[in-house]
Amino acid sequence: MNKQVILTQQVAEKQNVLTLIADLKSLVKFPVLIANVLPVFTGFWLALYFSNASFQDYFSLFLLTITGSTLVIAGALVINNWYDVDIDSVMARTMKRPTVTGTISLKMVLMLGIILTSVGFILLLFTTIEATIYAFIGWFTYVVLYTMWSKRKYTLNTVIGSVSGAVTPFIGWTAVASGNHMVPILLFSILFIWQMPHTFAIAMRKYEEYKAAGVAMLPVVRGFTMTKRQIIVYVACLLPLPFYFIEFSLTFVIIATILTLAWLGLSIYGLFTKDDQKYAYISFLYSVNYITILFLLLVIVTLPVFR
Repeated sequence: MNKQVILTQQVAEKQNVLTLIADLKSLVKFPVLIANVLPVFTGFWLALYFSNASFQDYFSLFLLTITGSTLVIAGALVINNWYDVDIDSVMARTMKRPTVTGTISLKMVLMLGIILTSVGFILLLFTTIEATIYAFIGWFTYVVLYTMWSKRKYTLNTVIGSVSGAVTPFIGWTAVASGNHMVPILLFSILFIWQMPHTFAIAMRKYEEYKAAGVAMLPVVRGFTMTKRQIIVYVACLLPLPFYFIEFSLTFVIIATILTLAWLGLSIYGLFTKDDQKYAYISFLYSVNYITILFLLLVIVTLPVFR
C-alpha cells in the first residue's frame, strides 16, 4: 500500500471522527446542555457558601453532581431528538441533525438517550436522594410532559418546558444542603421567568419553521403582538427578584437591576417596531447573555477574595 493511499485513509478516518463528534454534539444540543449545567454549578457553589463549607472538602461530591446532572440532561435532550425527528425534518435549523440525515439510527439514538439518563441517575444517587428527585422532575417534565405531550398541542408547552430548566439549581444545591432555603427558590424563579421571554424570542425568529412543523408556539397560535406583550410582562416580573439578594450582595442587585431594566426597555421598544425578526434576534441574544452574566456573577461575588 503506497503512502498516498495510507494518507487518504488517515484523512478519511479523521473526517469520520470529526463527523461523529459533530453528530454527538448535535444530539445533546451542546450549547443548551452547557446552559443547563451552569445553574447546577451555581446552585452547588451557593450551597457551599451559605453552609460555610469548603469547595475542596466537597470536590468529590461536586464531580458526582456535575457529571451525573450533565448526563441526565444530555439523556433528556437526546431522547427529545429521537422523538422529534418528524418535526426536525421540516425545520431548516434542525434538518442536519443525525436523526434526520440517518447518520445515526433512531434505535441507536434512543439507546444512547436511555444509557446517558440511567448512568446520570446512578451517579446522582451517590450524592443525595433530594438531588436525584429534582433531576428526575426536570427529566420527566422535559421528556414526557413537554416533548411527548404538550409541545405539539398547547402554547402552555413553554411554561412546562421552563419548569424542567428551572429545577437545575435545586440539583446542585440539594447535593449539599436541604432545598428548603430561599436562595434555590429564587434561582428557580429567575430561571423559570427568564425562559419565557427567551423562548418566545426563539419562536418569533423561527416562526415560519414552527408553523410548518405544526408546533403550538405562542407566536404561531396567537401572533407576534400578543407574544411581545407577554415578553414585556415576564421581563417586568424579573425586576423585583434581585432585591431579595440585597443583604447578600449589593453589587449583584445593582448589576442585575440595570440588566433587567435594559431588557425591559428593549422589550417595550419591540412592541412598536415593525422589524419583528430583528427585534426577536436582539432579544434572543440579550436573554442568553443576561442569564449567563447573572449566574456567573452570583459565583464571582461569593469567591473568597470578595468575602
